[in-house]
Amino acid sequence: MRIVIAEDNVLLREGLVLLLTSDGHEVAGVAGSGPEVLPALLEHRPDAAVLDVRLPPGFRDEGLRAAVEARKRIPGLPVLVLSQYVEETYAAELLSGGAEGVGYLLKDRVSRVDEFLDALARVAAGGTALDPEVVSQLMTSRSDPLRALTPREREVLGLMAQGLDNATIATTLVITERSVSKHIGAVFAKLGLPPTDSGNRRVLAVLAYLNS
Repeated sequence: MRIVIAEDNVLLREGLVLLLTSDGHEVAGVAGSGPEVLPALLEHRPDAAVLDVRLPPGFRDEGLRAAVEARKRIPGLPVLVLSQYVEETYAAELLSGGAEGVGYLLKDRVSRVDEFLDALARVAAGGTALDPEVVSQLMTSRSDPLRALTPREREVLGLMAQGLDNATIATTLVITERSVSKHIGAVFAKLGLPPTDSGNRRVLAVLAYLNS
């Protein structure tokens, strides 16, 4: 997989390069500031991009803006955004154009190598990878409607919003896939969401609800 990295922290950037190349990927380009990101993405047309939300010179949302613009110019470009903190506004803005091939992780996840690589692979394949903390805050902001859900249904909803499939949810919660399907049916019924297929359309429906 060819990847472009945008990160101003030299140690983290070099760490990402080492991690990804050690895993068999090619780092096609790197950027250390906001203005460098879009040209690098347009030049290299990578299979995926790993971008910090806040980059020089303003340290506000330069990475996010570049990601949004890049996905307009390169439709379907998989983007995994890294952030130091949970920033709901940034997460919602990134997801507003569709959840396919989008990830939003806290930087702490990078140190959990297997989780980070799994999230990157899922995003590159057109899936979704949302940090559990992001999902938790989105769910908290919609706490009143979610009161109708049982604790187990809330667990299932959280894992769905992270982009996990039924089999992975079943393994995580140590229940059967049939039970997962029943819980998902109950979640959609209680939240008034239309039934959806497995995959990104299901994630989109959940995110549309959580962000509404």
